[in-house]
Amino acid sequence: MNDLTGNEKIFKILLIEDNVADIRLIMEALKSFKTKKDIYHVKDGIEAICFLKQQEQYKDSPRPDIVILDLNLPIKNGFEVLKEIKEDKNIKNVPVVVLSTSNLQDDINKSYLLQASCYITKPIELDDFIKALKKIEDFWLDTVKLPD
Repeated sequence: MNDLTGNEKIFKILLIEDNVADIRLIMEALKSFKTKKDIYHVKDGIEAICFLKQQEQYKDSPRPDIVILDLNLPIKNGFEVLKEIKEDKNIKNVPVVVLSTSNLQDDINKSYLLQASCYITKPIELDDFIKALKKIEDFWLDTVKLPD
């Protein structure tokens, strides 16, 4: 995908995840896919909000094109982060993909009520996990038009 200058766009992805194994897997998988991207990572809900609102140590952070959000975060959980994102007029239009181990219907419903862009349950098998991440890239970075 090209930007308005005809250059290939470099997508900015914010990964909000605290599980070290999942972080490593997601980062490596995303880096291996074809779309040019810069991947940023924070490990808890407080850091996520600081990054998105460009506060404290994240005052120079870029605005992400998409957020990949785990629900089970320390300090401030994913639901609280999602609610805060969608209540802030400056960042509410950033798509948020919930990527969670939970397949509880209550968690899915609550995520959508809080305006998640989509909800994906983390697959257990490695190949399925990588395929799910590839689908995120194919849809969110190659297919849809994202807000500026």
